[in-house]
Amino acid sequence: MSDTAAGTDFTTLGPVDDAGADLAGLYAYPEDLSSAWVRANFITSLDGAATADGKSGVLGGPGDRALYRLLRELADVVLVGAGTVRVEGYSGAQLGVAERQRRHARGQDEVPPIAIVTKSATLDQTLPVFTQTEVAPLILTTHRAAGDARARFGDLARVYDCSSPADGDEVDLATTLRTLAGLGLHRVLTEGGPSLLGALIAGGLLDELCLTIAPTLVAGSGKRITDGHDEALTAMRRRHTLTDDEGYLYTRYSRG
Repeated sequence: MSDTAAGTDFTTLGPVDDAGADLAGLYAYPEDLSSAWVRANFITSLDGAATADGKSGVLGGPGDRALYRLLRELADVVLVGAGTVRVEGYSGAQLGVAERQRRHARGQDEVPPIAIVTKSATLDQTLPVFTQTEVAPLILTTHRAAGDARARFGDLARVYDCSSPADGDEVDLATTLRTLAGLGLHRVLTEGGPSLLGALIAGGLLDELCLTIAPTLVAGSGKRITDGHDEALTAMRRRHTLTDDEGYLYTRYSRG
């Protein structure tokens, strides 16, 4: 199967749920969702590094970038941690005409918003996520920070209190996902960082992992795709594995 825009040919390795599906079909979210379905998209080197030179994008190739665009096209919202927004220089999602048309046909808004998980909401208003976007990002923060954040950001962002009733000083990810679902944003794509992914796994909130394995060795002391949280052994089922002429592996796993 091909992504003609990127000029990338993908080859299926092993069994898949629907061997006749196109690429978008292989990555389709479940239908008729009533709660948030959380998909993570990450890349790692052959020796397990999630970054090189401090950024994940260095590991990617044309196929990984094509898949990155597809997963954003399919999502209702892109969920990221504040640290990733700062380090990776996040802007708003950029979609082409054909991608927007397909989203419209699926009943989605033309562009998915970026949703930022942040305990303090101390984000620089000159960051590209605020200045280079068609839709205002969502700031998902604590009860303590929400009021001040609404006053500071005004129309630059939509701010939501996502703390638990028991603790207004911490972002509660289960509350966060219920908030997104209440906004009609059921198809959630998270792209980082490692702390957010670790918290989602620890909380039993990650439904699916799309992991690209780059044909690259990094060595050094690069981070894994998760960090900072207690271990939570979670069994995953392989949905498919794809490859391309560059030697990348594109895997998709889900719970159950």
